[in-house]
Amino acid sequence: MNDTFKDKDILITGGCGSIGSNIVEQLLNYDVKRIRVFDNSEPGHFFLQQDVKSDKVRHLIGDVRDGDRLSVAMQGVDIVFHAAALKHVPFCEYNPFEAVSTNVLGTKNIISAAIENNVKKIVAISTDKAVNPINTMGATKMLAEKLLVNPPGEYDCLFSSVRFGNVLNSVGSVIPIFREQIKKGGPLTLTDENMTRFFMTIPEAVELVLESTKNMKGSEIFVLKMPSVKISDLAEVMIEELAPRYNFKPEDIKVQYIGVRAGEKLYESLLTEEECSITEEKDNMFVIYPDPHSKFTGNAVKQIVTSNNVKLLDKKEIKELLYDKKII
Repeated sequence: MNDTFKDKDILITGGCGSIGSNIVEQLLNYDVKRIRVFDNSEPGHFFLQQDVKSDKVRHLIGDVRDGDRLSVAMQGVDIVFHAAALKHVPFCEYNPFEAVSTNVLGTKNIISAAIENNVKKIVAISTDKAVNPINTMGATKMLAEKLLVNPPGEYDCLFSSVRFGNVLNSVGSVIPIFREQIKKGGPLTLTDENMTRFFMTIPEAVELVLESTKNMKGSEIFVLKMPSVKISDLAEVMIEELAPRYNFKPEDIKVQYIGVRAGEKLYESLLTEEECSITEEKDNMFVIYPDPHSKFTGNAVKQIVTSNNVKLLDKKEIKELLYDKKII
């Protein structure tokens, strides 16, 4: 892995977010030349600067919607990790053009700036919500994937994407929300008792990004194999474990069902049916190759993989996972 990043100048869009900041921290384990953190959040830059002190890190305030700013920021860059996005389903649903401007046009700006500056590799963060999308967020991320699979013009840059499931304990995810609701004595809000999701930890997500960067040939989509959980089971485990810490009994924390929010699915998929024939199954991930007409002869996936047709973690396994990963 060190050979991939040794002496490289690396830019991370959305570098102050949960994933971006962890990429920064992990890259400092390698002999990188420089890490440019590109983010539009001034407070985010401030807090990251307090947490990560290294003379290899540069803080660049900017927005992926601004192509000129990106072009200047990418001068001399070797590798780009594109983590900037609008990612919350309800916000994107009610602000659709803002989602298009960041997730689609922002990705187009990344591609154009990278080609202009002879960047060698780009790895963009996508989501399982891009698979058969029914919401604005998923649709914009699907379009972003398509842009990266078929970028325009002649260039030497390699483009790939990685699809994430829900990232445990990231900002705005269910675990910190549930924790705060339990801390206040409830109620804990759930959308639907049968909702399931794929989960990955932040370190697992970043490991997938870095491994994909090492192995990419161009235009692939890398998808980590992840456990699936029933959100209601996750909620029950968190109530049982956290309520006593905040001087409540588990039975004191009531669960309130609020219904599925706009644009949400009951379950997510990692692959489309059409992608299965061009997807190679490896030990820890799926790799979707770009050409639907290629004579792909690898270990092709036989059926679509969804969060409700794989084995769900039971409550004991969820508890062990949360403690093992030091999430609760």
